[in-house]
Amino acid sequence: MLHRGQESTDGTGGGELTVPMAWLYAEYIADELLRTGDLMPPTSFEFRAGRDALALTIFLSDTDGELSGIRVVTQLETWLSLTAYDQPWQDWVGERMSKLTAEAAESGADAPDLALAEAAWRWLEETELLAPDLDAVPGPGGGSVTGEDDGPKVWTPAWQLGLPLGHLAIHLF
Repeated sequence: MLHRGQESTDGTGGGELTVPMAWLYAEYIADELLRTGDLMPPTSFEFRAGRDALALTIFLSDTDGELSGIRVVTQLETWLSLTAYDQPWQDWVGERMSKLTAEAAESGADAPDLALAEAAWRWLEETELLAPDLDAVPGPGGGSVTGEDDGPKVWTPAWQLGLPLGHLAIHLF
């Protein structure tokens, strides 16, 4: 915690802690969208995957650095299009992260928002969650699976589960 008189959110405080407000705000918006949709328990890994994927989308789509509460509703369509099933979201994230990393290196400025975004992206890429195999064909006889826990499962990168969850949460908002 900072001492009184040393607060800084923009990196101009002369070496004090820089608060990653853009990332924290993107994560807050993502969390609220998912909680409003009531799709998963907030303590689940699936919820975290959805929150991180949505927070990355929100953070990286803010190209002007103007993320504000007033504009959230106007950005919903943009976020929907970025998280749509047929979009190359993973490539888009990689490109935006590379661009922001290069800009931060060039400016030499402290980038705590970017560090948190990179950590979220790393978790989404490296973590695999066990999920129902939606491509599985029912066994001989054409019988259907009775419960979601009874069907075939496959290990899936967290971002592949989180992205459609985030997309659905935006729709439900």
